[in-house]
Amino acid sequence: MTEILSPRGNRSGGIPYQELLDTDSRPVPAVLRLQNPLPAGVQKVDVARYISRDYHELEKEKLWSRVWQMACREEEIPEVGSYTVYDITDKSYLVVRVAPDTIKAFYNACRHRGRQLRERPGRSHDLRCPFHGWCWNLDGSLKEIPCQWDFPGVTAEEYRLPEVRVGRWGGFVFINPDPECEPLESFLGDLPQHFAPWPLEQRYTQAHVAKILRCNWKVAQEAFMEAYHVVATHPQILPSIGDANSQYDVWGNFSRAITPNATPSPHLKWTPTEQEMLDAMLDRNLDEPPPLVVPEGMTARQVLGARGREAMKAILGPAAERLSDAELTDSFYFTLFPNFHPWGAFNRITYRFRPYGDDHRMSIMECWYLAPYPPGARPPAAPIHWLGPDDDWTLAPELGMLARVFNQDVYNLPKVQIGLEAMKKPGYVTFGSYGETKIRHFHQLYDRWLGLA
Repeated sequence: MTEILSPRGNRSGGIPYQELLDTDSRPVPAVLRLQNPLPAGVQKVDVARYISRDYHELEKEKLWSRVWQMACREEEIPEVGSYTVYDITDKSYLVVRVAPDTIKAFYNACRHRGRQLRERPGRSHDLRCPFHGWCWNLDGSLKEIPCQWDFPGVTAEEYRLPEVRVGRWGGFVFINPDPECEPLESFLGDLPQHFAPWPLEQRYTQAHVAKILRCNWKVAQEAFMEAYHVVATHPQILPSIGDANSQYDVWGNFSRAITPNATPSPHLKWTPTEQEMLDAMLDRNLDEPPPLVVPEGMTARQVLGARGREAMKAILGPAAERLSDAELTDSFYFTLFPNFHPWGAFNRITYRFRPYGDDHRMSIMECWYLAPYPPGARPPAAPIHWLGPDDDWTLAPELGMLARVFNQDVYNLPKVQIGLEAMKKPGYVTFGSYGETKIRHFHQLYDRWLGLA
């Protein structure tokens, strides 16, 4: 992990994040003091990578068949015999809990006539094809062939279910179809160290919502990799978000953004009070009394920190008192290449973006709420809730206030796709030097994986 001790310059006219940390009522975790900015420079990328079928086919060959990708949460397959399906473009994989602490992943296809073995999550003592009844044990070994006398050349050794490599971190299961790939631990690099104060394996799935979008998967995820869009897309939260004061850093295969909350946006032409910052943060209906009041001599960040520590006592006990205001207030959003977006500290969000089937103009956006729980009392994982391309996010009330924010975000995305298709060719998308750091980092890695660098 890289540590830069010299303070970062004030890019926006607002308070830099590291200076904001200096005002915290508690010592902050060391990982929040790390800085490793991407070298400056505006970056252009060819619009074809969002609209061209050729790029989609190149991704299938060079990316999805070779890269580590998050397939599911471990709690989605809690018992021996539990399985789930992970689909990416035209490939389907079956992730199975073979033993209490052993997880395997197989190509989700019968070795007889190719029928998909499973279409949805479930649990079974074996893996039997619904078409002709060929059957495999949970570990992929061939168990039974009806009328086996009619297949004299079929051997158990040759007809095992082909496996793909499996890795685990943070309660997530990753798969990689490339048998020659580097270990997951190497691919993750220092990411586990960043999450050491907030272990994601000690969370449960409080909500899991997936929505189909009419745009390329990269268009979708890039909308959630920066705070630059807040001023135009989410103006209602400007009194409570230091959007242009966000800190962006990169390490290896992952990047991090930190956006401070309960602090005003530098875009505002006026200075909100601490109470106005708190009200905006809590999405207060101004016709109703404030749910929280900022006492004289305190800041909105300190009030939110105190409330968060009190709420976390039931889970962490006395250790909750050591939590900083930043951990309980700010947004720490990571991107692990190519499409996995876990959030740090005690924000519950994790995203995943991927193509919708084999259509390069459609995508799936998923949001998990990963909530902490008292030791030894893990609640069951919430099932996935699917929304179609015309469904409103508020049809997923389990997301609370975030559903309305998502509506603002995704309203733009199909129109971005239309605009990209309409752009004069050859065309380029342009990313800013700092505020779009994470997207620039993604495209630099993307170029390397696709052999474009």
